[in-house]
Formats: sequence, structure tokens, C-alpha cells
Amino acid sequence: MAADGGSSSLQLPCVFSPKARQYLALCAQDGRLRIWNTDSKTLHREYVPSAHLSATCICIAWGPCRTVKEGPQRKKRKSEAGQVEEKADLLAMGTAAGSVLIYSTVKGALHCTLDGGHSGGVNCVQWHPEDSLLYSGSDDTNIVEWDLQTGKTRSKWKADRAAVTSLCVSPDGKLLLSAGQIIKMWDLDTKEIYRKFTGHSTAVTTLRFATTRPPDSNSLYFLSGAAHDRLLSVWQVREDGKDKNSVVSFTLTDEPQHIDLVASNSKEEAVRMAVVCKDGQLHLFEHFLNGPCKKPFSPSCTVQMSDTKDSPMPIPLLAAALGADTRTVVLAYGNHLQPVMEKVEINTAERHVCLTRDVQTSLSLSMESTVSKVKTPIVNAKSKVLVPGLPGHQAPVRGTVQGSEKRKKDTETKQMSIAERLGEIDLSTVSTGKGAPKGTASLQTDNFAVLLVQGLESRDANILNKVFQTRKDMVIKKTVARIPLPAVLPLVEELTKRLQGHPFTAVLMVRWLKAVLMHHTSYLASLPDLVTQLGVLYHMIESRVKMFHKLTKLHGKLYLLTTQVATSDSNKTVTDVDRTAKLVYEDESSDEDEASDDEGLRDEDSDNWEEEEAMDEATEEGKEEQADEEEEDPDSRTDSKANGEEDMEHENESEEE
Repeated sequence: MAADGGSSSLQLPCVFSPKARQYLALCAQDGRLRIWNTDSKTLHREYVPSAHLSATCICIAWGPCRTVKEGPQRKKRKSEAGQVEEKADLLAMGTAAGSVLIYSTVKGALHCTLDGGHSGGVNCVQWHPEDSLLYSGSDDTNIVEWDLQTGKTRSKWKADRAAVTSLCVSPDGKLLLSAGQIIKMWDLDTKEIYRKFTGHSTAVTTLRFATTRPPDSNSLYFLSGAAHDRLLSVWQVREDGKDKNSVVSFTLTDEPQHIDLVASNSKEEAVRMAVVCKDGQLHLFEHFLNGPCKKPFSPSCTVQMSDTKDSPMPIPLLAAALGADTRTVVLAYGNHLQPVMEKVEINTAERHVCLTRDVQTSLSLSMESTVSKVKTPIVNAKSKVLVPGLPGHQAPVRGTVQGSEKRKKDTETKQMSIAERLGEIDLSTVSTGKGAPKGTASLQTDNFAVLLVQGLESRDANILNKVFQTRKDMVIKKTVARIPLPAVLPLVEELTKRLQGHPFTAVLMVRWLKAVLMHHTSYLASLPDLVTQLGVLYHMIESRVKMFHKLTKLHGKLYLLTTQVATSDSNKTVTDVDRTAKLVYEDESSDEDEASDDEGLRDEDSDNWEEEEAMDEATEEGKEEQADEEEEDPDSRTDSKANGEEDMEHENESEEE
């Protein structure tokens, strides 16, 4: 089997045909299936599913090679009669709508459509090696066994609590592996669980049998790879059932995207693997599977590709297929829409191999005549093409209705460029108040996860600036919580760049960094080379923390100084009190003096009406006496007034008189 057991919805499926590796099947971003001939490096077939935009192709798998009749043929000679050529023909495609399409590469048309089996998107399809059976796993947690002769479901059973993301049939066709996160092994005769394995913490994207030996001899092995997991795990099927945990693991630089494997037929034969990772690197492994091993194995050889420019850029590898020779590998690299196929001999003695290629010259898109029905007209160099608007050619002017002209003007004025639309969306000011005018509608949302991912992928500074301007902690937390895991590391790198800038922007970036560390610490801790990737951030934080201790000391001293200055200023304002008396009166008659003496004695027994009479008399004479008294002795008057000794002053004056 040469097909991947399943493919994640984020990855574009890309599979070599079995045995001769004659064809490469790809589903590109536009939802079309393209089949390339690896020998002639030309486009062999192109198929556009009717619902290629709404129900995209998620996974593809090549069927077993078979003998195919290609229309009328001449009679073969007796010497040629025994040489029956088997070709890769049928290709199964699982779609997001829940249907499975079977495409024939020989006919160049759809063979059949398998409907009604799944209510969710099909994540993985797998062929039976001998019988005309097909297995599919879906988001609806079910596995369906299809009979291709009738085009109907043969059986269907619930496989997992979560979505089934990967499948693999054993080489003898008796066992089936299925996985969401937990890996299960099914007996295909009874459709019952034969074994259960721990699996991975994320969705399993790849399942492959590594050996062809029977399961009752402790020598049946299979491997699994998962999304966001940089380890390939190998599992052993044991007779005693003590096989829940993996026995061997292989280290990668990123999650596996495409795996080609040459299975081992005996203990003396090593398993050979070619693993293309999501970062575009190829890792080659060769290992003898013989029991458990604690230490993970690193690749025997790593292959990277780059262009031939002055500052070389990496070229991503899409898929790789191992040849019969240990050194030959068929590579597919470049773009999914126009991949470049090449058979390469790799010196596996070297640990790291870098291949330089000029993609523009090696890219040969020569479509065969059977594919394209569009014919480009041959234009003579001497011929003259008349276009409306050029001198010498006038098109007849038709009268238009006034209403249609108005509509056209309205549509022309309303159409704005994407940059202008982005400028109008001010994410930082979300006006929710009632006082906002009706015409100005604002963008109201609780997170900007989609915008942030788009900005990180396209590296658009405008989008990122708009998102990073938000100051609301809840919006920041929700945005960081909802971004996909592959976007976490690019986000941290972008935040690191912006932290090195102006201090005002750094204050905002620290909020984002705090939210990332709160939500995604477990994912970041699982990355093996995190220290090298985030070294700049570590050094920057350390340098700023060194200065922080000195700055806090300085801040403390400055705080003491400012508080002392402030208290001294407040004391001055207290002493500058206006000490001039507001109201002064003096008793001159002896009767009033006696009354004042008696008043001092019976102060406690006096009633309120006596005080009110005295105050009435004082108000009449106070204005005339106030000026005279201030001229005579203002200091003694104000001191006595301030100390509350006014009664004593009156008694002294009456005694002198």
C-alpha cells in the first residue's frame, strides 16, 4: 500500500502510486485533483469534482495495481501473452461532504460515487489489499466497509467516541487499525476489537504497518504519527496483550506530512522509511525492529532543498518515495499546483544533505493533449486587433436608461479596495454606546483569532497592527485561546520582534505574551528546540530584568524626594492663614462691665435669649469700633482672638477703667 492512512484537514493530500511510482496524485488549494506522470514530468489527468469548492477533498488513497483494458488493442503475440502489465488505476477520494469518489486514471473519468455511509466529513480512506473492498473513517465516529462491485455499504460500526482520523489495513487483510487519539486494532472477520493502544494526545494522522509477519509471533509492528507531534511511535502487537505503550520512537523536526515505508519481511531485514515533515524536510530512517528501546532514534539522513539565489530560500518537499535501491528516492517539491518530480540518488553516509535546484527552469508544465480542451488561437504577427477606445475604431454608442446610469455610479462609488476597508475597520474603538451615530457601524467581536492567523500567515503589518492595538484583556485572552496550535510559535516570534521596539508598544505586547504563556504553556513545553527558537526573547527579558532592580532603587529615592517636597509645600500653605479679625466689639459702660462679670459667673446657667440680645447690640456698634480697635493694637487683638482668650481681655480692660 502506498497511500497515507489518513490526512489532516490542514494538510493537502499528496500520494505516489504504488509499486512503479509512475504517478503522483495531488489535491491542491483549488479543490482539483491532479495526477502527474513522474517519468515524463507532465500533467496526466485533471479532475474537477462538481462540489470542489463546497466539499473539498480531504484524503486520497491509491488502490492496488490491477490489469486494465484500455479500449481496443491489437492481438498480442504468444511471447507477449504472459507479460500482463499491472497499472495503478483507481483512486479513492474522501470529501468534506461525507461521500467517497472513486476516480479511474486510465479512463480519465469518475468510476463511481459512494454515498450515504457518513453524516460527517471523510478523514481517511484505505483499500483492502486483495478484495474489492474500501474502508473509510469519518467525523461521525463511524467506520464504513464499502463493496466496490455494488457501490454500497457492506457493514458499518462505531469506532471511537471522537472522529476517526486514520485507518490502515494489515498486509494480509485480516486486521484493521483505526485511530482518533486512541489506537484500536479490529478483527475484520468479526468487526470486534482485537487490541487497544494508548495512542497520542492529539489526532493521529498516520498509521502504517511496519512488518508483514503474523500477529501471533510477537513480531507484528506498526507505527503512528499525530498532529503537532514530533515523534513517530512504533507499537508491538504481543501475544500476552501487554502492548499498550509504544516500544520505539523516531524524532522529527516537525509533524509528519507524508510517509513512505518499505516493510520488513523478517527479523534480519530492516524497516526503511522516508518521512516528509510539515517544515519541508525529508528524514530517512533504517532500523531493525526487535523489541523495545527507550532512547528515540534520530534520522540516518536529513535532506533539505534550496534555490540557487544569492540568499538561498528553502524549497518545501511535498512527498518522497523510496526506490528499490537504498540510495534512490523519488522526490516531489515546490508548489502543490505545479510540483517538480525528480529521481535523486542520495549519499546516505552523510547525516545532512542539501540539494540546490532552480525551480523556474526545472518546472516544466507541458500538459498532454488529452487533458486540455481549450485551444489557443494562432494569431498572425501582421494582423491588427481593433479594441474599443483606440483611434480608428469607434463602437456604436447606445443610449442608456437614466436609472441604470445612477445604479452604475452608486456601485462605482461603493467599491473600495481591501486596504481602504481595513483602514475603516478600527478594531481598537468598538463603539457600543447609544450616542453613536447610525451611519457609522463598527466591528463588534469578542476575539480576533481569524484576523490574527491571516496576519501571521501573510505577514501583513496593517492587520497585525490593528489586532495588537486592542487593550481589552478579555479580547486578548479569547483571541489567544482560539488560535490554532501551529500559529502559536509564529505569534511568539512576532511578539518578540515588537517587544524590541518602542516601550509603549512593548507594554501592549507583554499582555499578549502573558496570555500566550497562560494558554499554551503545555504546547510550548513539548517543543524540543524551543530554547533556540526563543533565545532572543530570553536574552531580552534578562537584560531588562537586570536594569529593573536599579530602576526600582531609583524610583524609591525619587518617591521619597517628591513626597518631602509635597509635604513642605503643604506646610507653607497652612501657615499663610489670614489672621485679621472678622468681628470685634467692646463694652464701655460700668453696667455692662458688671453684667460681663456676672455673665462669667453664670455662664453655665444662662439662657440663649441673653446671648442673642448681646449679639444684636454688637452688630450695630461693631462696624464703627472695628476700624478703631485695629488701629490701636491689631497684634494683641489677633493673638487673643486666635488663642480663644477674648473674655479675659474684656475683664482686664474693665479693671483698668
